[in-house]
Amino acid sequence: MKLGIKQLLIQTSSLVAGFMVWVLISSLIPYIKTDITLSSSEIAWATAIPVILGSLLRVPIGYWTNRYGARTLFAISFLILLIPLAILSYANSLFMLLLGGLLLGVGGAVFSIGVTSLPKYYEKTKHGFINGIYGAGNIGTAITSFFAPVLANEFGWRNTIKIFLIIMVVFSIINFLFGDRKEQRINNPLVEQIKEVYKIPKLWLLSLFYFITFGSFVAFTIYLPSFLVNHFELDKVDAGLRTAGFIALATFFRPIGGWLGDKVNPFLILMSVFFSLTFAGFLLAFTPSLPIYSFGCLLVAFFAGIGNGAIFKLVPLYFSKQAGIVNGIVAAMGGLGGFFPPIILTIFYNWTGHYAIGFMSLSEFSLASLVIVVWLYYQDKLDISAKIVNHALDGICVTDINGTIQSVNPAFTKITGYSQAEVVGKTPSVLQSGEHGHDFYQKMWDSLKVNGFWEGNIWNKRKNNEIYQEWLTITAIKDDSGETKNFVAMFYEDKEKSK
Repeated sequence: MKLGIKQLLIQTSSLVAGFMVWVLISSLIPYIKTDITLSSSEIAWATAIPVILGSLLRVPIGYWTNRYGARTLFAISFLILLIPLAILSYANSLFMLLLGGLLLGVGGAVFSIGVTSLPKYYEKTKHGFINGIYGAGNIGTAITSFFAPVLANEFGWRNTIKIFLIIMVVFSIINFLFGDRKEQRINNPLVEQIKEVYKIPKLWLLSLFYFITFGSFVAFTIYLPSFLVNHFELDKVDAGLRTAGFIALATFFRPIGGWLGDKVNPFLILMSVFFSLTFAGFLLAFTPSLPIYSFGCLLVAFFAGIGNGAIFKLVPLYFSKQAGIVNGIVAAMGGLGGFFPPIILTIFYNWTGHYAIGFMSLSEFSLASLVIVVWLYYQDKLDISAKIVNHALDGICVTDINGTIQSVNPAFTKITGYSQAEVVGKTPSVLQSGEHGHDFYQKMWDSLKVNGFWEGNIWNKRKNNEIYQEWLTITAIKDDSGETKNFVAMFYEDKEKSK
């Protein structure tokens, strides 16, 4: 078996195990609250608290993965998870529940391990799909959401938690024995890596996008079991099954989102994602009947899954040298995106008696993200155009309709000797050599006015007064109404004929 495929299997299955324990409290909360008296606000805190450590630890874990390798990080993480599982299995108070839940966050933090490690084994054109497959490991939340209530009915919720102790030991051994001992190490200081990236706007915009897409996934995962039981009075197992369906759908479409990101511009995918999430949040805000509510949730699952996959195509695309720390930061923001919604929903419900404002927040944040994605899409195109101009070997000069120079590229400076600051605001006459008469230039402008185009050989003069010959092409740039707005001149030096 190829090393890359082997590591993909091991790390993805390890993520499944980590996410299984991450949502253990939210999956068992209908049973836990029968033994531990909890208010609705305390339930919201108990189910959301694992997200805190599961988010904050993603940054250092992404860094440590680059330094020590996925094998070590996974093995140690699963051993650490034995502590909160032991605490929760004997919990008899809110404090023990919150303490165990906080440490349980390690199960969610392991996400940063694979997204940092796995791209080392594959070429860039496959990073979106590979990270999408790995991200599908969040199916572990669906497994727990479905099976935990079933096991709790049969063995009790405390014994159900003890079963997960065995699972953690097994996966710690698997990683220790079969993980890659020779994984490529990157040992750049953490502070230096943060300094390199924290000023880059795209980092925080990608973090915002993942805050919404993965945050929606996590929030619905931890809140749905309790919400469906309390609001729609569903059976606990039925609520767990519906939650598992939500998770399975989001998980299935995550690798598809990554695959699409490899084939299509990821920004186009994110446009459809945030447009749909805007509609879904608006629909859910009206607290509809169960069938319509289910449709809204499935819409969130479908597009949140696609969005999760597409976003992690963009991370290595823009931050190939700092992938570990950036993966950690973006993943942390996604985790935090799942922490706040359950608490906010509960607070607004206690104040108003319904969830409309909370769900409308999802719609508003998604709409804002849609606007930002559209801006990034066109900004990206402008950046590409600017890079083409700046790296072109031909000199390029842009003037307004009156022939006043607006901008020039580096090749212009190299050929003529004039910097951009020296020619902007002037006309191309600064280059005139005196070799051509008035009629020559008049015919040039007449051609531009009639045909919108002129080309030919011309003698020009450099800043150092050296005369040279160039092949010059001038094109009129028109707006949608057909009016000329600019002229673009492109030229290269004919060195054989230069004086």
